[in-house]
Amino acid sequence: MKAVSLLVAPAWVGDAVMSEPLIRKISAHDQCPVDVLAPPWVAPLYERMPNVGSVIAAPFAHGRFDLTARWQLGRALRAHSYQNAYILPNSLKSALPTFFAGIPNRIGFTGESRYGLINQRQKLDKQLLPRMVDRFLALGPTGRTTLDADIPQLSAVPGAFERLRQTLGLTLHGKLAILCPGAEYGPAKRWPAQHFATLAHRLSEAGYTIWTIGSAKDQEIGASIEALSDGKAINLCGRTKLADAIDLMSGADIVVSNDSGLMHVGAALHRPLIALFGSSSPQFTPPLSNQVAILQHPVPCSPCFARTCRYGHLDCLNLLSPDLVMTSIRTLNQESLSA
Repeated sequence: MKAVSLLVAPAWVGDAVMSEPLIRKISAHDQCPVDVLAPPWVAPLYERMPNVGSVIAAPFAHGRFDLTARWQLGRALRAHSYQNAYILPNSLKSALPTFFAGIPNRIGFTGESRYGLINQRQKLDKQLLPRMVDRFLALGPTGRTTLDADIPQLSAVPGAFERLRQTLGLTLHGKLAILCPGAEYGPAKRWPAQHFATLAHRLSEAGYTIWTIGSAKDQEIGASIEALSDGKAINLCGRTKLADAIDLMSGADIVVSNDSGLMHVGAALHRPLIALFGSSSPQFTPPLSNQVAILQHPVPCSPCFARTCRYGHLDCLNLLSPDLVMTSIRTLNQESLSA
């Protein structure tokens, strides 16, 4: 069935994952799939969401205004005859294509003074809606929702895990632990490589195979963890695309991740997840799952939301011990078995 609504997606992986409940809500209201306009680097996520129809790649470089290209895209979108556009980013430029497309109902928060561009504006009350997922859902149509309406869902491609394992030359013995040591925001969100390596030793002793995944930017920390763990944590950082990461994580018995986009991917795949928080707060963008343990060491200066530690000690993460994480893994796995 032809989509009547278009969702303009956010640019961050975690935010994109948290838009899935809104897509589900719109789809239930429209009784048809929802099309998505997304940056190429998050488009694979939307291809794994059950209520998405077509995924249209936004041809804009990150941060570029590119008025002509946005006008051209808007003209091309007219052929789809969308009735509704849900614009999730708050930037002015993100609202331009749907305006140029002449979509009748353009829904979003006021953001960067987008008067006229957004003709069904909502004022964001951050106190009333502290979580990102709730802010997105507030833009959707009214109506009944299920009890788990705010829990994102992603699906893996059947058989892809085993095909990827063979393609990458990976062996798997016992349970699988996946480590996600990256965090795009900055080092104040990254658990130390030595801690990940120590955890890898503990996991190996408990019979786990350990793979470390991340983007090309995480290759150095992945290599460091592999070396410090005496090869127990196999470094796959930079060897997989986002779609591959989804399929690999779908086979994990435990995922250990910093507060990052992959943390939200693991939660949306409903894998048992240990989420490590440093300078950020789980009050705003928590991993949404029934199988998650959120760990954060209490220090007076946290959360500071800084990219780097202003005091130079990074105690919020350095004092979060691998032994505590291992204990949480055992507890979470026991809960998963009894669920």
